Amino acid sequence: MGKVLGIIGGGQLGMMITEAAKKMPEHISKIIVLDPVANCSASQVGAEQILADFKDKNAIIELAKKSDIITYEIESGDSEVLKLVEKDAEINPSPETLKIIQDKFLQKSFLAQNNIPVPEFLQIDSISDLKQGLEKFGYPSLLKARRDAYDGRGNFKIDSSSQIQEAFDYFDKKNLMLERFVPFKMEVSIIAARNTKGQIKTYPLVENIHEENILRQTIAPARVTEKVAKKAEEIAQTTMNVLKGAGIFGIEMFVTKTDEILINEIAPRVHNSGHHTLQSSKVSQFEQHLRAILGLELGDTVLLHPTIMYNILGPKNFEGEYSILNISEENVFLKMYGKKISKPLRKLGHLNIVGTDNQTIDQLLNELSQIKDKVKVKSI
Repeated sequence: MGKVLGIIGGGQLGMMITEAAKKMPEHISKIIVLDPVANCSASQVGAEQILADFKDKNAIIELAKKSDIITYEIESGDSEVLKLVEKDAEINPSPETLKIIQDKFLQKSFLAQNNIPVPEFLQIDSISDLKQGLEKFGYPSLLKARRDAYDGRGNFKIDSSSQIQEAFDYFDKKNLMLERFVPFKMEVSIIAARNTKGQIKTYPLVENIHEENILRQTIAPARVTEKVAKKAEEIAQTTMNVLKGAGIFGIEMFVTKTDEILINEIAPRVHNSGHHTLQSSKVSQFEQHLRAILGLELGDTVLLHPTIMYNILGPKNFEGEYSILNISEENVFLKMYGKKISKPLRKLGHLNIVGTDNQTIDQLLNELSQIKDKVKVKSI
């Protein structure tokens, strides 16, 4: 008899976890998601939904009582409540790990204490702290909200002293940290998995291209030297060895101009930069995540085909219903998330362009440039 899987979050990541779980009926009999949006993406593909906020204590307790295992697709769940309900359901990744990762200052401190390379950072509690930090780090520097920030929404890049007050006021007295700006030449990431028995596997390093702090495309494999790829892999392995709990972790890194690797952020969940694995790999990150938290043998992570993932975002100047997107190219796989309303820069779907062994990344990028117009979001 399969287990009942509870997921905190029912957006696109929860949707694709649900779809993977549906293919494993011998292990998972039912999926329940906790999400504040009615008819969320995961519920559209067969998940039962508890309609409530991610931090709603009673809803988390209800989810735990109905589930055998709980995982998450968003870091916004209340880690203290999750710790309380561990008696009712197995929770992975662990609430302790979630608590560390939810707070970017705690996350960076944890990594630094374990000799894992990160950009220099400081805790900021006052505007005088900020001024002193900027004297140390210089300009530009990044002021960041420690919690509840993603897709660049919790960052303020300070380019000069004239922006100090504006930057501090922007966060409305939230817990803050200052980070030395890294003049990187590339943003990369590794999707890593550990199962409940301690087995660790990583997918090959990928290259990420952002627009307005939101991931726009992922290139698999990353266009780096073998030495850089190996260094990133070693750092990912070390990180997995010190973090507790099973599941997928998205480890985002910078490649500096001198080919050093620094960790930018870690997500304790399946990750946007791993969507390519739906077509590029024998086992997707979503199936791998389930295998990890169920204690099954982890699947193969070899990259079978060079692949480019492209995020389909809502236009900046439009909000409303949009026309259905379609594409017929044989090597292009379109995945829409069932969100009826487009909002500025909202993630509505993605596509994967899968190459052959003979195709170069440049050829795939050229193909992407030719089909971007076909997947532009337009009003009905």
